[in-house]
Amino acid sequence: MSLIAIRKRSLTVETVFHEGGPPPAVPLKLAAACAVIRNPYAGRYEPDLLPFMAELRSLGTLLAQALVDTLGRDRVEVYSKAAIVGVHGEMEHGAVWHEAGGWAMRAVLGEPKAMVPAAKAVAATGYRLMVPLHHIHASYVRSHYNSMEIGIQDAPRPDEILFALVMGTGGRVHARLGGLSQDKIAVHDGQR
Repeated sequence: MSLIAIRKRSLTVETVFHEGGPPPAVPLKLAAACAVIRNPYAGRYEPDLLPFMAELRSLGTLLAQALVDTLGRDRVEVYSKAAIVGVHGEMEHGAVWHEAGGWAMRAVLGEPKAMVPAAKAVAATGYRLMVPLHHIHASYVRSHYNSMEIGIQDAPRPDEILFALVMGTGGRVHARLGGLSQDKIAVHDGQR
């Protein structure tokens, strides 16, 4: 029996045309793919979460592919992941997404090296979460530090988990604070 039972999915796309200054040549697109699933461990302690984490790779691949189909694989420059666990669950039920969601995005995007930032919470239905974003190849590209809000009005219910992946086509529209720039990425170890 599968540990994953999806109640609903959502795909949100934001297109940023400007931030009060001159419009960029190409608008920034940020997208979030979410899935709300039944929490198989709601209301009880489960000592072994590894089977759940392994099975979630398929859900991660589904969401990552939806984002790539929306934005275009070669246009993705930032990414992140998030989980909101309903109040009958625990933080560790969301932490399983670190490996499953991150693995899926790396596989779909061609193995970028930067760590995948994350946010997670145990919260009531309708909770909104700000998800940090950064460059897919180098964690310290300052122009690409950004965030996107995720959430669904009727989720997660107490016995559910909302899992999300977020990708975007670039850094902040009017980034001008110096630091490592995208064209200076050289090490490809995911850090610099």
